[in-house]
Amino acid sequence: MADAMIAADGTPLKRSLARALRRQQLRAMGLIAPLLLFVLITFIVPIGNMLFRSVENDIVVNTLPDTIQMLTAGEQEGVPGEDVFTALYIDLFIAEEQKLHTRLGSRLNYEQTGASSMFRRTGRAVGRFDTDTYTDAITDANPAWEEPAHWAAMVEANADTLPRTANAWSRWQAVFAAEGDEIGKRDLEDFLFTALYMDLTEAGTAPAGMNAAYSAAQATAPVSIKDAFVDADERWGEPEIWETLTLYAPKYTPGYFLNSVDFQKTPAGVELRPENEQIYITLFGRTIWMSLLITISCIALGYPIAWLLANLPMRKANVLLILVLLPFWTSLLVRTSAWKVMLQQQGVINDVLVWIGLVADDGRLIMINNQFGTIVAMTHILLPFMILPMYSVMQTIPPSYLRAAKSLGATNWTAFWRVYFPQSVPGIGAGSILVFILAIGYYITPEIVGGTKGVFISNRIAYHISSSLNWGLAAALGTILLVAVLVLYWAYDKIVGIDNVKLG
Repeated sequence: MADAMIAADGTPLKRSLARALRRQQLRAMGLIAPLLLFVLITFIVPIGNMLFRSVENDIVVNTLPDTIQMLTAGEQEGVPGEDVFTALYIDLFIAEEQKLHTRLGSRLNYEQTGASSMFRRTGRAVGRFDTDTYTDAITDANPAWEEPAHWAAMVEANADTLPRTANAWSRWQAVFAAEGDEIGKRDLEDFLFTALYMDLTEAGTAPAGMNAAYSAAQATAPVSIKDAFVDADERWGEPEIWETLTLYAPKYTPGYFLNSVDFQKTPAGVELRPENEQIYITLFGRTIWMSLLITISCIALGYPIAWLLANLPMRKANVLLILVLLPFWTSLLVRTSAWKVMLQQQGVINDVLVWIGLVADDGRLIMINNQFGTIVAMTHILLPFMILPMYSVMQTIPPSYLRAAKSLGATNWTAFWRVYFPQSVPGIGAGSILVFILAIGYYITPEIVGGTKGVFISNRIAYHISSSLNWGLAAALGTILLVAVLVLYWAYDKIVGIDNVKLG
């Protein structure tokens, strides 16, 4: 067998080549690492966060952990009993201290109107419930219960016997730890004594060292916490809020996606929303349809301009190209506002039509705050994005091809349609993808000139992000829009072929 080939440094040639190739790969990875990191931070991470927010729902169970555990542990129907209301009292007291009850109310308000005000009102009232009866009875029997140190010792010694008390005490300590405070610096709250009272009344015998507290609890008549909640807000005595809490108890929910397609979660299952609340499917259809119309309009207007740019002498083509790029040097809001001035019933276009007699003064055209206004304004804004890819491709088409076709007997139209146009299709494809994706996500122009009939789904996404603060629904709408774009992109690849898209 022949000896293995040896490199100049004495190592086998195969190993030396593999080492050199590995160094080249590492060098290439080092060069593209900053770009990969940039894409990861600015693109992948935001999209991943959006996908997570569209199903995230942990605020309910994190804010009312004991209540949700009791609601989901058994077959709860209608308004629950005192045990659940007691757990809600403890949960809501702690949530109010952390200012989380308003966030929970805002979340549930997306599903049940009025939940936000309900939680705000109850949060203000929960500290004034008559549970101080338990506090007075236990501290009168043994004043040592007013001291946090005594509390800590008794709870630690009887944690198994006093499960509610131990849980409430540990959660209360966690609140103080999060605030950087010491629990001994504040008075003990009534909800702690309520938990202790419930444990003592359910215990068969007095826990170690708690004879006086046990006797006081047994001798004290219970306070109806359920009635206290109903007095704070009568809706606590109705089953709707409890059904909503049970439905949205899991940490992850499909509710946002259901709302995005005009469905909703109900105790009976998934149901279609009432007809007067069905808006999102209409908006999705309108967005895709109008984006296609805008893309077609840009092709029809941009193709002749791109052809002129590619075939005029360089001096004239440069002047025309400057005019094409001029909109990029003007503010988007200025251009959109200009169309609002031009298209309104007392605007420039209607005035000209009335002046030349094509339209009567009392029959002025309605061209603003509708789909027509959105299509016109967005076609004007996105037209350069269609012209430039087509122009760059047309520049690469040799003029000799047309001359050759004509010399073989083809007419001007036949030479254009069978020789020139097929070679310009990649530019049309690139411009169409660019314009369509930009159009489907636009929201400033439709907001200004679209009115109620010309707005896109992106306007609702912007509304939920900036106004209603329903980020979960906004994320779900954005995810569906992203999937729709990817599906259309896939269909375009199958029909036209993405390999045929070129920028010159």
